[in-house]
Amino acid sequence: MSSSTSIPAYDASVDAPKPHHPVYDYDSGPPVDRGKFAIWLFLATEVMFFTGLIGTYVVIRTGSVTWPDPNTLLAVELTAFNTFVLIVSSWTVVRGLQAIQKGDRKGLLFWLGLSILFGSFFVGVQVYEYFELVAHHRTPNVDLFWSTFYAMTGFHGTHVIVGVIWLICVWIAAARGKYSAENHVGLELAGLYWHFVDLVWVLLFTIVYLF
Repeated sequence: MSSSTSIPAYDASVDAPKPHHPVYDYDSGPPVDRGKFAIWLFLATEVMFFTGLIGTYVVIRTGSVTWPDPNTLLAVELTAFNTFVLIVSSWTVVRGLQAIQKGDRKGLLFWLGLSILFGSFFVGVQVYEYFELVAHHRTPNVDLFWSTFYAMTGFHGTHVIVGVIWLICVWIAAARGKYSAENHVGLELAGLYWHFVDLVWVLLFTIVYLF
């Protein structure tokens, strides 16, 4: 008796080269929102920038034996009030976010409008302070104190102006109905930047104006 053995058909996929890289599902995206990841990455670079700026200031001031008393040269009380205004502007941004999370677009426009107003007020007071200082011949080229003062407050003031412009853009988008209870990431991104700017100013005010 003879028996026959069937030979399986050749499967070319067995000898096919295997991919060297894993296949990713690009539609699912990263575990966090791309916008939030980008803003946190950007803020990390800003932290390094201001850390270097503040650190340099502290080193210069610590090594100086003739550093003047800021209370005799700067409008500390006016700037303290200005600092309070900026802190309140962060609170109003939070209230605006809470409003849109409840679907209250009018509330968002109201609170965000207040934030823009407070931020603009802060910039206005700083410009007024600069004009007063220049009028009394206290310019960056006078000595090291004024050079570091204008560098620290000037860089921060620029960041505040950018933040105000950003909030205005968000307000316009909100007025056009872009944000809702389900979609308000743009407001969150602007809010993160604004809170960072406020926190940096609290540090600068403490270091430059009070000590």
